[in-house]
Amino acid sequence: MVFSSLVFLCIFFPVVFCLHSAIPSTKARNALLILASLLFYAFGEPVYVILMVISAFLNYLCGLLMGKVGQKAALIAAAGINIGILCVFKYTGFFITTINSLLRLNINVPQITLPVGISLFTFQALSYVIDVCRGQVEVQRNFGKVLLYISFFPQLIAGPIVKYRDIALEIDSRSVDLREAAFGLRRFICGLAKKVLIANTMAVTADQVFQQGMDSLNIISSWLGAIAYAMQIYFDFSGYSDMAIGLGWMFGFHFKENFDHPYGSLTIKEFWRRWHISLSSWFKEYVYIPLGGNRNGKVQTGLNKMIVFFLTGLWHGANWTFVVWGLFHGAFSFFEEFVPSLKKLPRGLLHVYTMLVVTVGFVIFRSDTLGYALLYIGKMFTGFEFSAASMSFVCQEMTPFFIAMLAAAVIGCAPICFLTGKIYALSEKEGSGADPEGKKPFVRLKAPLESDSFVQTVLYLAAFVLLLWCILRLSGGSYNPFIYFRF
Repeated sequence: MVFSSLVFLCIFFPVVFCLHSAIPSTKARNALLILASLLFYAFGEPVYVILMVISAFLNYLCGLLMGKVGQKAALIAAAGINIGILCVFKYTGFFITTINSLLRLNINVPQITLPVGISLFTFQALSYVIDVCRGQVEVQRNFGKVLLYISFFPQLIAGPIVKYRDIALEIDSRSVDLREAAFGLRRFICGLAKKVLIANTMAVTADQVFQQGMDSLNIISSWLGAIAYAMQIYFDFSGYSDMAIGLGWMFGFHFKENFDHPYGSLTIKEFWRRWHISLSSWFKEYVYIPLGGNRNGKVQTGLNKMIVFFLTGLWHGANWTFVVWGLFHGAFSFFEEFVPSLKKLPRGLLHVYTMLVVTVGFVIFRSDTLGYALLYIGKMFTGFEFSAASMSFVCQEMTPFFIAMLAAAVIGCAPICFLTGKIYALSEKEGSGADPEGKKPFVRLKAPLESDSFVQTVLYLAAFVLLLWCILRLSGGSYNPFIYFRF
């Protein structure tokens, strides 16, 4: 895995970027990116790359059949294909194990390897067919363009989930200037640093704590592990999203933001507006609103939310811990709907409440079993055993480098935009192109303005130093796979 990361950084990406920049034709650029994306996926999944191509082709056919066999039939076929693929490759073992446990059977559980990123590219493919059915995008008759949309390597295996209408124009025509490419590279390096320097450091401590027996944990070590994992998963996933957004910019594609400083939220509802935005918006648009949204009273709204949170948890993994994690967040979201006075509390208390719920929730998410999660959470609130062995373990984990990276993580949770930059929208007058939905003037995205050339030079030099540091850390074997590779 370390070797493949270095190959990507030092060979694969530079070669693909240089070739893409040298080719003037958009059609040839698309062909290059399709080939590069398939090679990228095949490097880790040599067999399942065929599954991804077949999935893309079947969804492409469903889009074409919308006007021939009827929208409803084509949509049902697409839903059956995509959900069927997920059930077979991701949930077969989970379903059989659950049946065996409930009915005390002994059905053989097949060992099916989970294709990397299957939930992500399946959701993208399904969203394309649904949007065609709704008339929000025109059916694409060029299979290559659909395949590029589904397989584009920057966001293929860990997101963000991209809707076809968001990049349809850029698949047909795009350009990249030096300033945008430089901004994209800096965004990529910042994301890489989040992963390699912060997330991987937090992962070491989190893994050590969660691997300890319950007798070895106390209130300090259990909270240390929980906080380390909360930081790990945020910087791991937001780091990948930054890398994907940055690479997208370098190739002329503009993906929407996937995180908006979620650890600064004051409610669980706000947290989910800021966390994994592409997934939250997918479920809102394709599940929550079709169920009725908030149009039928508080009780029905709460039920709709619980369904969405159940599916959100199940989407993350074939384990009851993920389902309970989703329902846990859904319960607090439901609670906030029925206790509006909660929002009148001081902001500091609201922030503590939200982070407490999020951190405890991630303990459930991280645990292998619900029993372990309950025991661990119990240690977080009642583990007042301060034996020499337990305190020695805490001291061993609190290394100077860990403390430094934890401080960087806390600071990095704040909205510091001058380093990574944010994507801003041009006004409708400044924007160009037709809206993919055909309903309103299209608003293009652009990089932030470079306000001070000296400051920007320093930032780019700092990014270069970060890149070298990350390569050295990777060369030393300090690497953990991205958490969301499993989903």
